[in-house]
Amino acid sequence: MRTWHEIRGFPLAIRLLLVNQLGVNTGFYLLIPYLATHLGQDLGMSAAVVGIVLGVRNLSQQGLFIVGGSAADRLGARGVIITGCALRTVGFALFALGDGLPVLLAASVLSGLAGALFNPAVRAYLAQEAGERKAEAFALFNVFATTGALVGPLLGSALLLVDFRASALTAAGIFALLTVAQALVLPAREVTPTGGSVLADWREVLSNRAFLAFSLAMVGMFTMENQLYLLLPDGARRATGWDGAAGIVFLVGTLTNLGLQLRVTRALKDRGSRAAWIGAGLALMGLAFLPPMAVAGAAEPGGAARAALGLLPVLGGALLLYLGVMVAQPFVMELIPAFGRPELTGTYFGIFYVVSGIAAAVGNTVVGWAMDAGGRGGAAWLPWACCLALGLASAGGVAWLHRLRALPPRPVGATR
Repeated sequence: MRTWHEIRGFPLAIRLLLVNQLGVNTGFYLLIPYLATHLGQDLGMSAAVVGIVLGVRNLSQQGLFIVGGSAADRLGARGVIITGCALRTVGFALFALGDGLPVLLAASVLSGLAGALFNPAVRAYLAQEAGERKAEAFALFNVFATTGALVGPLLGSALLLVDFRASALTAAGIFALLTVAQALVLPAREVTPTGGSVLADWREVLSNRAFLAFSLAMVGMFTMENQLYLLLPDGARRATGWDGAAGIVFLVGTLTNLGLQLRVTRALKDRGSRAAWIGAGLALMGLAFLPPMAVAGAAEPGGAARAALGLLPVLGGALLLYLGVMVAQPFVMELIPAFGRPELTGTYFGIFYVVSGIAAAVGNTVVGWAMDAGGRGGAAWLPWACCLALGLASAGGVAWLHRLRALPPRPVGATR
């Protein structure tokens, strides 16, 4: 009840953006996790072609975040958000209607560009509208995003009982509804000129060494958070011998996030510095990989009781990882705009996601390599140890920046 009371306390624009993020993640996760299977099995494409289609979508999004951020600063976040959702509507509809490679590549480009537009724009709009309550706004944003990431795959699994096109058209329909809702309800705001060219804005942000160092330190957060969809589900399946065990990890983590995210953020925001809590959250995320690492490579479970016991360390690690995200992420989002001028909030978010996204992709590649190497060499603990080391290194990086006084002492507009 307290969470819903907090939501009602925000202006209509922020409430719409929260629902928007629920819809964005629901639509995304009911389609994208099943796209590779559709391309390979339903359409008979080779693994190389499947990789190209998926890679084009990811590259279109990761590489163009900076464009979306600059567009939000110069054209207004509202229009960029609406355009991004409209483009994703078209992109997902093309996945449903087209079987040829040119159409699928066009769908991938449009879907990726859409994410590059609305992701930094939504966060910039949220940061500007929330004022002194940025941390709480981003905490709620995390709750709605996590809920969508759970609902999406469940809905996608049900729709696949019909066929893949039903999933794609449903996802496109969700984004179409979001587009209309934003066009009708989301207020337009006056855009303050940045005072220079786009290239000058980029140079200003890229010359901010403290911001770039902070973005690189966040590599650990994004890489470890992605293990909720890679390493932890794999660990749950191996520990229990049951494919459905991954769903239990998602369900328990989402319920924990719903119940605790806002309470954690409100309890911490007036105690200590933001940098200290970000570092503590990153360290907690790294330590989350210790319990699964301790039982990695154990004998195959025999019976329901042993399977349940085998799941407990993985489930405990997942809960610690969710808790670490709950501690760190709202303060990370709150801190980013404080590195520079308010007129460049979108650009800062855009470049942050470019830097951390590319670096996190490298981190995920390392984790994947460690999973393969550990499996071949009988060292099942290796990928878990890599994540542990990455989390502690990221926490150390933030602590070092804080010690150097390189981070903003408090976000603009914060109460303390």
